[in-house]
Amino acid sequence: MKIQMYQVDAFTNQLFGGNPAAVCPLEHWLDKETMQAIAAENNLSETAFFIPYGNGFDLKWFTPTTEVDLCGHATLASSHVIFNHLNYPESVISFNSNSGLLMVSKTDDMLTLNFPANPPKPAPISTEIIEALGKKPLEVYDSIYQMAVFESEEDVLQLKPDFAKLAKMNCVIATAASERADFVSRFFAPDKGINEDPVTGSAHTVLTPFWAERLGINPLHALQISERGGELWCELLENNRVAISGKAVTYLEGEIRIA
Repeated sequence: MKIQMYQVDAFTNQLFGGNPAAVCPLEHWLDKETMQAIAAENNLSETAFFIPYGNGFDLKWFTPTTEVDLCGHATLASSHVIFNHLNYPESVISFNSNSGLLMVSKTDDMLTLNFPANPPKPAPISTEIIEALGKKPLEVYDSIYQMAVFESEEDVLQLKPDFAKLAKMNCVIATAASERADFVSRFFAPDKGINEDPVTGSAHTVLTPFWAERLGINPLHALQISERGGELWCELLENNRVAISGKAVTYLEGEIRIA
């Protein structure tokens, strides 16, 4: 059995930047074990699979070790494939997912995710998070991920996490206000098989409501300051939603054989 596959660099306009995701368009679902095996073989932070459903698509995401409920960059990559390689005629794509309805719109070369917001709530600064990140944050918050707020971009950039300790925790966002953009972040998810994710769309469902309130700015310009780096434009919307925009480029087109 042959399956078409694309590899797309998301949240960047340059090859070898942003966050690479594999995208596999399907006519019908494969079994979960096969999709997980494909994701493990790809060894990227995410592999996305989608099938046609009504006027839109059903969408699933897998890291090399597990299925996840929400992934921004692989949704952006999937939309890039649908718009640019599958000749989707509309300007908005609807995805059904484990996180509900997700929509992606296209304006010129910019793709915009419409995701549910996940505002964070204050939490104690635990010994565990200090030891895992190697530096005490100013504040800690809880949402779908833990979030540690630091004084400066340099503090976030210089973090040298203990990934063995982080693997015992939920995913962690490290963030700070920035002079180059409105805010910066890094994202650590060793518990999901990813020590540091290059660019994390879903993290910005937490970051956007936080920084919009903290800075009094909306929309916001964001940088994820991983080694590959990524750029996002974020806006807090009504009805507890966020818009997360970025660009994407195709790196690879091919097919895989699973039987």
